Amino acid sequence: MSSARLNGVGVSSGRASGPVVRVAESLPEPPAGPRPDDPKAEASRIRPATEIVAQRLMERAKHVEGDARAVLETTAAMAGDPSLIKSAEKLVVDDGLPAARAVHQAAQKFVTALEAAGGYMAERARDVQDVRDRVVAELLGLAPPGVPDLASPSVLVARDLAPADTAGLDPSKVLALVTEEGGPTSHTAILARSLGIPAVVACKGVLSLETAGLEVDGDTGVVRESDGKVRATATTKRATWNGVGILKDGHRVKVLGNVGSPADAAAAAASGAEGVGLFRTEFCFLDASDEPSVEEQTAAYAAVLAPFAGKPVVVRTLDAGADKPLAFLSPDPEPNPALGVRGLRVAFDRPEVLDRQLAAIAAAAAQTGADVSVMAPMVALASEAAWFVERARAAGIARAGVMVEVPAAALAAREILQVVDFVSIGTNDLAQYVFAADRQLGGVAALNDPWQPPLLRLIALVGEAGVALGKPVGVCGEAAADPLLACVLIGLGITSLSMNHTALADVGAKLATSSMDLCQLAARGALAAHDPGSAKLAARAPH
Repeated sequence: MSSARLNGVGVSSGRASGPVVRVAESLPEPPAGPRPDDPKAEASRIRPATEIVAQRLMERAKHVEGDARAVLETTAAMAGDPSLIKSAEKLVVDDGLPAARAVHQAAQKFVTALEAAGGYMAERARDVQDVRDRVVAELLGLAPPGVPDLASPSVLVARDLAPADTAGLDPSKVLALVTEEGGPTSHTAILARSLGIPAVVACKGVLSLETAGLEVDGDTGVVRESDGKVRATATTKRATWNGVGILKDGHRVKVLGNVGSPADAAAAAASGAEGVGLFRTEFCFLDASDEPSVEEQTAAYAAVLAPFAGKPVVVRTLDAGADKPLAFLSPDPEPNPALGVRGLRVAFDRPEVLDRQLAAIAAAAAQTGADVSVMAPMVALASEAAWFVERARAAGIARAGVMVEVPAAALAAREILQVVDFVSIGTNDLAQYVFAADRQLGGVAALNDPWQPPLLRLIALVGEAGVALGKPVGVCGEAAADPLLACVLIGLGITSLSMNHTALADVGAKLATSSMDLCQLAARGALAAHDPGSAKLAARAPH
């Protein structure tokens, strides 16, 4: 009898096979009853439970480094979030809920808001769910969910993995990761690559597969039944990079970091980023019931810009709207918020919010000495781009560009580049709009594969326009973090690549082994391909 063969999305290179260990599912919703005899006493159980969870996560953080430590520390901080604790305590006292149910409901409000936000913010929802389940388990006296202790090297199979679980993995014990859900831009995918663990996500049916072993190919996304014997490719050595983005023929390509907080900025700087290609400013607004003042925004932005004095930093203005429920914007309900008033579209109705943000960005740049540019999200037309550039100039910011994440912007790249100083392609959002496929939905994750030839052809249009007009074109989506795909992007006319700091060394080292001729050959092959797998093969041939 032939072995079962499943297809997912390969997100971290390498091949391995071995015995299967299944990660426990998330806890079911705790019951809403019975009503506690003493609500105040019941509420008093919540804070100690969160403290225990936070302490355990911090203990795990002491034994890892880099991105993994940052993820665990961030998750620990979430466990002790005062607003979550107060909200849960209030549900116990006011509504008579058991403590476990109250924590579940309080956390769900945060999860719903983050999932509605989409993109980077939606990826944080998994963190909150993980914290919720750990605290609920503590209150119920159950074993915490997540990855069990591994006695021997194994292939981990899960519905999805919490970032804190992935961050704590031991690469010497985890041969490969396979998840039924998730997508190519998920936190699990990013961390698996940083740890050098082969990984496949969105592998439908893997949880119902009854097998003792699996063979996993993180390049092709193919997962097969195996005899359970351990076989693995040699562990890939972490790349060494001198911190300069340059091809072996001397062609310069800036290798930059994506950041969203002071911790991100410090990690990117420590990893050798030549600057920042995407500074997401939403972190300053997430918990704000009122719009932060110009002074408050200035301080928040300066903390992120500080490690990059004298270096280029591209600051994206507020990417918010009806799908990102920021209280001070009071958005009207929309039937399809992903296609609604978001990003720069909010500023057309509330230009004063944008003007105050631009003033704060200019002030933070002056304080820190960073070489700051600004760019606007969710731009579709050249007229919108020109409107933004005019307001940026009025705020004293000399260099202004826009994001290309709406297909119309890619198709109008020449017109847009005539009125801006640069553009940056957000491949994550561009893919989901091109394929009408939610980037957070595992069922359509294959469509969001950054190697999809239709996506690459749109990127090529923008690259050609940049070359023709002599304007820089960057990529700040997850596509930039794939070393081989980075070479393809350069061949398509891309002049800078921006990514999570864990990918910087691998991408920088790969570029040093390539040349513009090889990149263009790889790009031509990928553009002519019919599917992501053949695009990868075509790109690999010259390299």
